[in-house]
Amino acid sequence: MVGRFRRDFELAPHVDGFRDHLLSLGYTPGTVANEMAVIGRLGRWLHAADLPVAFLSAANLDRFIADQHRDGHGHSVVRHGLMLFRRYLIDVGVLPADQKRPPDAVDELVASYCAWLLHDRGLSPTTVRRYQATARRFLAQRPDGVDLSRLTSTEVTSFLLAISTAASVGSAKGHVAEIRSLLRFLFVTGRTLVALADSVPPIAGWHDTGIPPRLPSDTVRALLDSCDPSTPVGVRDRAIMLLVARLGLRSIEVARLRLEDMHWRIGEVTIRGKARRVDRLPLSVDAGQAVADYLTRSRPRTELRTVFLTVRAPRRPISSDVVGDVVQQACLRTGVPVIGPHRMRHALATEMVGRGVALADVSQVLRHRDLATTAIYAKIDLASLRMVVRPWPGVQR
Repeated sequence: MVGRFRRDFELAPHVDGFRDHLLSLGYTPGTVANEMAVIGRLGRWLHAADLPVAFLSAANLDRFIADQHRDGHGHSVVRHGLMLFRRYLIDVGVLPADQKRPPDAVDELVASYCAWLLHDRGLSPTTVRRYQATARRFLAQRPDGVDLSRLTSTEVTSFLLAISTAASVGSAKGHVAEIRSLLRFLFVTGRTLVALADSVPPIAGWHDTGIPPRLPSDTVRALLDSCDPSTPVGVRDRAIMLLVARLGLRSIEVARLRLEDMHWRIGEVTIRGKARRVDRLPLSVDAGQAVADYLTRSRPRTELRTVFLTVRAPRRPISSDVVGDVVQQACLRTGVPVIGPHRMRHALATEMVGRGVALADVSQVLRHRDLATTAIYAKIDLASLRMVVRPWPGVQR
């Protein structure tokens, strides 16, 4: 049994279940024992204040925390753990669910829009949250609310000008894409009678004028070697970075990998990319071995089917942000300037072009929908460019 517990108060019937719940989430026995001690003090506090379990609101938890601080126990009381206990009591039906503000017309329209983005357009939840924020901002400021029968391109343009005044070019372009997406949804669902998306003016700005940043192969090797193979974190992080460095996976593609996507017998992996695109790529030997090491040596036992899981409790699938954190920590260990995972993807493309791989083949590996996106890597093939460049008039070569 993890921790000892006094059973002289109303919380006692729920203690064992919460203990098992914490252990199932991957918390260590020591952490669970500490949390049980806090729950014990919470139960005695409720009893002393003559409060039933039904009054275990977030506000009363804050009162308990304040009292614990005054009594000198504040160092061991973590609000997150107490809220986790309250969430558990709600899930098992001991406490009623928190009452939410009734959704208004804007909420309902935005919810329908988000569902369309997820299920019809195949966007990732992270992207949907960004589109959702702009849609809510646009609809909430309209005098007519969700009555879109009189919506005009002039109103849309005025809104974009207002929110983009102090924004960077990149942010302004993002706002344009987000508003165009909302306008397409409004038209295809019959909420507007005119297709206004194409009437939104683009943001001026040169595209792909720079040279893709180079990341030497020695630096990539140093980042990979910085992972400690003797720790579960190091084994997991090395597998993550090898998938990015050898296969050019995006962060979200790494996070989406599932156990059934690894086809060990034929040496392939299924990639679930943007807009529901599904591809199969050859699994390089070192990347495949790293993933196998993680699955057999470091991945905790769980019913979750996602390949990569968080290291700390509660155990859950990693988010795409974790991939960026992994690369950032590797940079800090090796002393190189901090980069993101996309730079490693650039490094793979650069290396392939340097070996003479055709841009069409590079495009297939990177899973670009448009070959023009891959064409930026032609700038780094200096040897080929020297063969086609024309001499400047009057200059001897």
